[in-house]
Amino acid sequence: MATVTFQNATRIYQDGARPAVDSLNLEISDGEFLVLVGPSGCGKSTTLRMLAGLEPINAGNVFIGDRDVTMVPPRDRDIAMVFQSYALYPHMTVAENIGFHLKIKKLPKEEITARVAEAAKLLDLEEYLQRKPAKLSGGQRQRVAMGRAIVRQPQVFLMDEPLSNLDAKLRVQTRTQIAALQRRLGVTTVYVTHDQVEAMTMGDRVAVLKDGVLQQCATPRELFTTPINIFVAGFIGSPAMNMVACTVTEAGGEFSSLQIPLTPAQRAALTSDQLTFGVRPEGLTISPDGLGMHAQILTVEELGSDSYLYCTPDGHPDNTVVARAEGLSSARPGDHVVLRPDPGALHLFDTASGARLPD
Repeated sequence: MATVTFQNATRIYQDGARPAVDSLNLEISDGEFLVLVGPSGCGKSTTLRMLAGLEPINAGNVFIGDRDVTMVPPRDRDIAMVFQSYALYPHMTVAENIGFHLKIKKLPKEEITARVAEAAKLLDLEEYLQRKPAKLSGGQRQRVAMGRAIVRQPQVFLMDEPLSNLDAKLRVQTRTQIAALQRRLGVTTVYVTHDQVEAMTMGDRVAVLKDGVLQQCATPRELFTTPINIFVAGFIGSPAMNMVACTVTEAGGEFSSLQIPLTPAQRAALTSDQLTFGVRPEGLTISPDGLGMHAQILTVEELGSDSYLYCTPDGHPDNTVVARAEGLSSARPGDHVVLRPDPGALHLFDTASGARLPD
């Protein structure tokens, strides 16, 4: 087990192009489960491949523990990688697949058998050891791929979207198993996903990337409650945070019939007269006294325990805001409602820079 450190790590695929990963500085603690998340093309898989040695680094360094591995071949980095495609050998049994790397290293047969049995027990694969991959479900194949990584007893696990080939129900079940297994083994793990719900439920910390640049790295709770900029605020959370741009006047931010007061520090941090306020659906409630933002319901999404009201604010037909209501709501499309944001749930950003304003 070891720490992982990126120091100004940069990857450029061709001269003159925007870096796929741009001056990444990130430290991952020993035994930590860190998730890299972001939209397609943000550089998360490239970051993982740089750590694995599968992508050369144009500038900067990567350390595993105290060792600079920037120029070290992948086989000598003491890492184990789990791929999206499982990458199992179809002609081998589960036991042979799990123990293949140990066989290549010419470990004694008794040790290979013991390590394979231990991994199979951890992953509940004992009854499948003599089966071929074709006879396994997708979730079982992914557990075999995990077993192959576990028996190597590496310093670092690398996982590149390992659950994306599974159906929704199995994905939820397997991500719980992976998170529990990682905590049991205590091995430093870097996990890549495009699914922010997966990231928030699995990681000790989550690193959010955009266009090759690290935006914020924090605990799931911090990302949710204190996003550092507009991008992180809109990316983290499901449904997404409502983001509404408005003009700043002497009274504060004004949008529709809403007035948003600003502190002197917030006014000083603004670089223009444009403010963006964010509020999550659960922070918008239907006002009982008619004070708030007047809107018309476009769609009602019923989820049993909750209902989500998709609304258009009066006078702003191009804006849509989402509010959460009680389950099996009586609200219907076409109804007019007045929505009031909870003052404690408001997130304020400078529209020009995207940066969060001080609280």
